[in-house]
Amino acid sequence: MHESVKYSQADNIATITLNRPEAMNAMTNGLMSGISGALEKVANNEDIRVVILTGEGRGFCAGADLTQIANPTTNDKEQEDDADGNSDDSGDAFNTAMRALMDCPVPTIARVNGPAAGGGFGLALACDITIAAHSSFFVATFGPNLGIVPDMGSTWSIPLRVGRARALGITLLGDRISAVQAEEWGLVWRAVEDEQLDGEVSRVADILKRSSPSAVKRIRQTIDAAAHNSFSDQLDLEMAHQAVLLPRNMRDGAIAFFEKRIPEFSGERD
Repeated sequence: MHESVKYSQADNIATITLNRPEAMNAMTNGLMSGISGALEKVANNEDIRVVILTGEGRGFCAGADLTQIANPTTNDKEQEDDADGNSDDSGDAFNTAMRALMDCPVPTIARVNGPAAGGGFGLALACDITIAAHSSFFVATFGPNLGIVPDMGSTWSIPLRVGRARALGITLLGDRISAVQAEEWGLVWRAVEDEQLDGEVSRVADILKRSSPSAVKRIRQTIDAAAHNSFSDQLDLEMAHQAVLLPRNMRDGAIAFFEKRIPEFSGERD
């Protein structure tokens, strides 16, 4: 795995940390390949029930590394082979990582500890639950400052969360959006005081890790399907998932309810 990404796991929780604090964790091919590698570890480890994605230092992610874009001939170590000796020959390390994040078999939490700009904005929104510190902010710098189309899935995730009018304002104007504003608009799940960020992330991770992995996976799939399903199709999908989950989980959940304890669900993801 590339040195610009740190991976750790404990108590059924994997933490992926973008590790370029000197550049506000700006994205390079190496960093994005590192994210893909970390998510592959998660996919291959049934003990992991939750992923936390965050940034080292003062920022979450400043977007693409503009110094490398401005000077593409620079022989930057970040663009070379990752620490395991593997290189990304596809030239698509960014989209590969984003697809891996969206396809992650367990729920993902973005711990936004500072600025999330450009592609970093899209990275934060690609997680299932985004929790932002009050000192953080979001900004889509693509159009007004760089003259390009928003990427990293931003044109998919932003309008789904806030609608067309606000999505166009965010992406065409490039205004800075505070964490509090992002919460009010529904861009993020919650904005909290900086000193409460770790506690809130831990609280959410603890809920998710003790939930049924199979139910969590199917809830995520069902919510995502609603974007293109009819109401009738959505009813059918809900019932199809219930047919699998009811005999597996409902009895255990009901017993735990009457015994006034937290249910203990199987760790199986499917």
